[in-house]
Amino acid sequence: MAISPKLVQELREKTGVGMMDCKRALEESGGNLDEAVKVLRKKGVATAEKKAMRAASEGLVFAHVAANAKVGVLIEVNCETDFVAKTDDFQSLVAGLARQVEEGAPSSPEALLEQPFHVDTAQKVKDAIVAKVAQLGENIQVRRFDRYQTAEGTVAAYIHPGNKIGVLMETSCSDAGMAKSEEYSQIVKDLCMQVAASVPKFVRREQVTPEVLASEREIYRAQVLAQGKPANIVDKIVEGKMNKFYEESCLLEQPFIKDPSVSVQKHLASVAGDKIRVMRFTRYVLGEGLKPSGCDAP
Repeated sequence: MAISPKLVQELREKTGVGMMDCKRALEESGGNLDEAVKVLRKKGVATAEKKAMRAASEGLVFAHVAANAKVGVLIEVNCETDFVAKTDDFQSLVAGLARQVEEGAPSSPEALLEQPFHVDTAQKVKDAIVAKVAQLGENIQVRRFDRYQTAEGTVAAYIHPGNKIGVLMETSCSDAGMAKSEEYSQIVKDLCMQVAASVPKFVRREQVTPEVLASEREIYRAQVLAQGKPANIVDKIVEGKMNKFYEESCLLEQPFIKDPSVSVQKHLASVAGDKIRVMRFTRYVLGEGLKPSGCDAP
């Protein structure tokens, strides 16, 4: 039967799939719109399985924080090209996935895929992703997410322009009035930007494990001995290197990015006394540890 351009356009608007694919689906379904949608979904599954073998190292780092600032999500979703990552369709999907993590509290990306999608509870999250793979023509993978929930504290997030670096942070404030102020919001934003720029591994030195400390001391001692330093000053030099390690690795001991003459801890003390406490943070960099798209496997 002849398929009208109007029907093809209607199916395209409903699914976002290309015109020729829509026409073929309508021909296969005898012009039945609902059946054509099913045809496209079935083909989308096959397409998604093929594309899942392709590298996906582009995409977005995205954050979502609930209106009450008690729940926050940092998520990385990968695709194959920066071009697709910048499309409204991909960005809308990522935003929806972040909201899903907030509401559904899945334990892992695999668990997330099996949840009913809040945008359309008739389908699972994995079905929505399959449909988007068919529409955009690229492999799409939910790589990771972190979800913070707090009863007493506040969750905040920062996404660096370009959506390639993101930070999620939980803080607490003992002053209820300050906790609701713009000043507090700015202080926490500065802290998130500090994490994005300076890459700390810990909030404070007490969080550094004994194993890490022992390893660092061993490395520094070997370096000093290899330099032929006198034995009586080796320990002093090692302690100096350990202090430098804390300064680089612990958020509160880093030079504050807006005033490197003071540490983050001293900056906090100057603007809020001891009222603000950083509880935890997570920092993502898009694609870190992934082989870039287009690279051959070794």
